[in-house]
Amino acid sequence: MDAEPEHDWPQAVEVLNEDGRSGIVLLCEHASNHMPARYHGLGLEAPHLQRHIAWDIGAAEVTRRLSERLNAPAFLSNYSRLLIDLNRPLGSEGSIPVRSEDTDIPGNIGVDEAERMRRAAIMFTPFHDEVARHLDIRQAAGRPTLIVTIHSFTPIFLGKTRPWHAGVLYDRAVTLGEAIIDGLRLDPSLNVAPNVPYVISEDADYAVPVHGDRRGIEAALVEIRQDLLADEAGIEEWAGRMAAALTRIQEAQR
Repeated sequence: MDAEPEHDWPQAVEVLNEDGRSGIVLLCEHASNHMPARYHGLGLEAPHLQRHIAWDIGAAEVTRRLSERLNAPAFLSNYSRLLIDLNRPLGSEGSIPVRSEDTDIPGNIGVDEAERMRRAAIMFTPFHDEVARHLDIRQAAGRPTLIVTIHSFTPIFLGKTRPWHAGVLYDRAVTLGEAIIDGLRLDPSLNVAPNVPYVISEDADYAVPVHGDRRGIEAALVEIRQDLLADEAGIEEWAGRMAAALTRIQEAQR
């Protein structure tokens, strides 16, 4: 087998502004649709790798801008969620999906245990180890910490229209979740609701339960509808909205 280029195998996580002074830690587990060449697109035609099934469109750009505006640390994935989903527990049905939305993923059918372990070791574990290390340091120093993970969702799912502009998902972090919703709802034109279009569960989610709830850190997941992040203007608008909402929360902490 020919040697593979180094750029095909980036580090699992891109860390931004790790020493940022913000009390908010940002995660973006579906930031990238990158797939090393050896996987041959998992048998999918190239256009499928630009769809939501491969990554959360617009989420990385919003996260980067929030990191800068809030002076907040941020952790972004560097591999496609189709290889292994960083927000699904290892071994769960959604971890290495054989079907996503209405699309079969041929290259994930029959994946053996060795390959599952390989993907976890390269892509999943280093990402979450880095997040955990950062949170350990913050907690040891007694720094106030909130976790906000940035995602995006499709406006239509399996033929069903989703009316929300954004959803805020949380389990134990009711105070944080409601505060983000209240901040976004300052714009009365927005349809923002709790726990839509998904809900948080221990069986199907990872970042909020593991890095947040189990540590006693308030953690919420923000879903922004993808058609609202389709261009530069939309990304900038939503980065501004989220920054304003999170700034209000930070100021209330002081």
